[in-house]
Amino acid sequence: MFSHVMLGSNDLARSRAFYDALFGAVGGRPAMTDDKGRLIYLHNGGIFMVSMPLDGDPACHANGGTIGFAMDSPEQVVAWHDAGVAAGGKSIEDPPGLRDLPFGKMHLAYLRDPDGNKLCGLWRVPA
Repeated sequence: MFSHVMLGSNDLARSRAFYDALFGAVGGRPAMTDDKGRLIYLHNGGIFMVSMPLDGDPACHANGGTIGFAMDSPEQVVAWHDAGVAAGGKSIEDPPGLRDLPFGKMHLAYLRDPDGNKLCGLWRVPA
């Protein structure tokens, strides 16, 4: 269903430092850039991009929106979260940990990136 996710940023250098650290914590490579200067991350078959808005208006976050990233283990959820906080993100909601939800058990961690976008690292406990 999805081909990629792209977020807006008002400071690509700051976003590069944040997302390089965030994805580096889970085995991802640093960003590539295209001819428009957009940051491109390729990992585990997914594409995640960060761009200055092409219309010239400031980037803003979606209140209520969340982008979830699949992790390989509970330890990777924590490493992802801690790398994000160390790189300028903000830990939000409950601390990283196990949640028993109606649709299954998951290890979750939530962050806001430096532009305010809400991110979630999650690992689903096998049934």
